[in-house]
Amino acid sequence: MKKRPNITIISARQIILWVLAFAVLAFIFQTRGAQKTVKLDYSDFKAKVAAGAVSNVVIGKDLIEGSLKDGDKISKFETVRITDDKDLVADMTRAGIKYKAMPDNSWVLSLLLNVGLIVLFFAFWWFLLIRPQQGGGKGNPLSFGNTKAKLQMGNNEGITFKDVAGCDESKEELEDTIKFLKNPKRFQKLGGKLPKGILLYGAPGTGKTLLAKAVAGEAGVAFFSASASEFVEMFVGVGAARVRDLFEKAKKMAPSIIYIDELDAVGRRRGAGIGGGHDEREQTLNQLLIELDGFESKEGIILMASTNRVDVLDPALIRPGRFDRHINVPAPDMKGRKEILEVHARKVKLDPSVDLGDIAKGTTGFVGADLANVVNEAAILAARTEKPAVTKSDLEEAVERVFAGPQRRSRLISPKEKRIIAYHEAGHTVIAKKTDYSDPVHKVSVIPRGPALGYTMQLPLEDKFLTSRSELIDRLCVLLGGRAAESVVFKEITTGAHDDLSRTTAYARQMVAELGMSDKLGPISVQTNEDEVFLGRELARHKYSEELLRSIDTEVTGLVKGAYERAKEIITANRDALDTLVERLLEIEVVEGKEIDEIMANPAAYKEKLKTLKEKEAAEKSKPADETVQEG
Repeated sequence: MKKRPNITIISARQIILWVLAFAVLAFIFQTRGAQKTVKLDYSDFKAKVAAGAVSNVVIGKDLIEGSLKDGDKISKFETVRITDDKDLVADMTRAGIKYKAMPDNSWVLSLLLNVGLIVLFFAFWWFLLIRPQQGGGKGNPLSFGNTKAKLQMGNNEGITFKDVAGCDESKEELEDTIKFLKNPKRFQKLGGKLPKGILLYGAPGTGKTLLAKAVAGEAGVAFFSASASEFVEMFVGVGAARVRDLFEKAKKMAPSIIYIDELDAVGRRRGAGIGGGHDEREQTLNQLLIELDGFESKEGIILMASTNRVDVLDPALIRPGRFDRHINVPAPDMKGRKEILEVHARKVKLDPSVDLGDIAKGTTGFVGADLANVVNEAAILAARTEKPAVTKSDLEEAVERVFAGPQRRSRLISPKEKRIIAYHEAGHTVIAKKTDYSDPVHKVSVIPRGPALGYTMQLPLEDKFLTSRSELIDRLCVLLGGRAAESVVFKEITTGAHDDLSRTTAYARQMVAELGMSDKLGPISVQTNEDEVFLGRELARHKYSEELLRSIDTEVTGLVKGAYERAKEIITANRDALDTLVERLLEIEVVEGKEIDEIMANPAAYKEKLKTLKEKEAAEKSKPADETVQEG
């Protein structure tokens, strides 16, 4: 396969450098060999001739030029010739000065200078513009309208559906596309048409781009991939030209797939930009719409695109006849997470005791990119400690690194602050254990990770797709458990609950304003999300009375305050369990789920058991190392 040349655009810096180089060359050309010339009056010239200070003279029709001797220095001079001076030649002969007549070739120099400048200009034009075109367009400033899409022929990257896991339904939806590209006559003889555009949408990291590459790998056709942001430049019209060029190249190599990543960069709703309908992004979108209308599926071209913001795309772009097949690529469930881990673990040496199913259970909410990062981090951790294979502990540590960040044991925390952190995290744990609808606590730690000084990890027993009002109420209590523990124990509060309060308020507002979970307001939904405001467009669309907005604030405040009071009551009623858990945290820093259950079930019995174990350990340590049992 012939390698497709890379197409680049000359930068403004390069153009400036070329212009400066041209100016310097022109200046040098015009002033070539020039020395400092002294202009003399004719009387001064005659005096220097008489004094023998002139070394040679060139006599022209109207000008006399020559060189002056001033010790070791020689400088050029010129003076206007006075034709009435009949004694000039005799004076120079008497003084021993060499002289000669100046040839009349000024027109030749003028011609050479003008022709030289013209030649230099055309040479500059050829090197800058013509030669790059002959060399395939590399560095050619006139190639700004050429597409930057990367071309992959067939299955060069070796990516197939075997490398994609966790989205079986999405792969099934794309099977028709692969069959069409392999055997288009099968569909055409029945009068069927394949959708022109296929839109993959889902959360970031779910594998949309990987899925598109797998389609190209399975079909074995040309695959043009480009980011939507590559079409948009400062100059209006460049993006549209690149879209035209991309489709022209795809038609020449049909059957082929065009894949545009992050489609929302150019596909956002029109009429929302500052430039109205004339800005570069909208011109590019218009051209994309025209191209989608301009080709038929029988030409063997499939347009695929991906986005995680399908809600902001222009309706004309996603209507039937353009992007008329929308395929959701969701976050994987537990079975999908296990399959994804198995895919990424193919090239990693795992210990035989590792069960990826257990790791999948502890990664609820993780997408494909997160799981790939987990396997990679585990391999790095195992290599750091020179282990022969990746163990379960490496994978669990990698999950926590992705979940909360790397450990920061070097951070120095005073004993007072560490006790406050321990009570804060223990407060979350106690509330989670004493509420009916909270997820089980997997681990609680006071080891700093990332920006957090401590964390409580809750893992659901199964994947959930619906959340009840009772579950959300308990979630509010768990989030406020850290602040409640600080208030009950220390009669003082700290800044450690900043993130908890932010999440609590967001949950409460969503319950009241969007999910209709308020008894006072009833089942209404007030869209208060203003993240995508286009010049006041969203604000103008949603008009609500001040009384309604005030009622929403009142309900949100009531939910948060009610959850906080309930959390303080639970903390007060379970103070023994809270204190026991804190002492254990301060001792070993990390308490696992089984031990947490034991503490919460019977704090007094756990203390007695722990005391017995410590006495036994102390007795074992106090025995002499060489003590042996004698038999006789």
